[in-house]
Amino acid sequence: MANVEISLKETMTMIEGALGAAVVDYTSGMALGTMGGGKDLDLAVAAAGNTDVIRAKVRTMEHLGLKGEIEDILITLGSQYHLIRLLKGRQGSGLFIYLVLDRDRSNLAMARHQLKRIETELEV
Repeated sequence: MANVEISLKETMTMIEGALGAAVVDYTSGMALGTMGGGKDLDLAVAAAGNTDVIRAKVRTMEHLGLKGEIEDILITLGSQYHLIRLLKGRQGSGLFIYLVLDRDRSNLAMARHQLKRIETELEV
């Protein structure tokens, strides 16, 4: 099992095109850890903002009577992919991994696959 820091390091080094990553508590909006980012990508602000995305989607699913669980949410921008992956299991409840990818340097399908593997090894 890997802790948050190790998982974020692995995310940034193993996923080609990764620009930033965070593990976030979506009940509070606080990042438990971040790696990457920069002046144009404030991961603390993104973490808080993306909790609103998750909450809105959960409310919408409830209103629609949808019973499934959210696996991930993809936001596609002109030059980036923003991937929000909700963590499963007892230890991941209420948490998500937020990953920002450079569209020109990343493979979205491979990034999703690798992020799923990293999730299984993460211990919070």
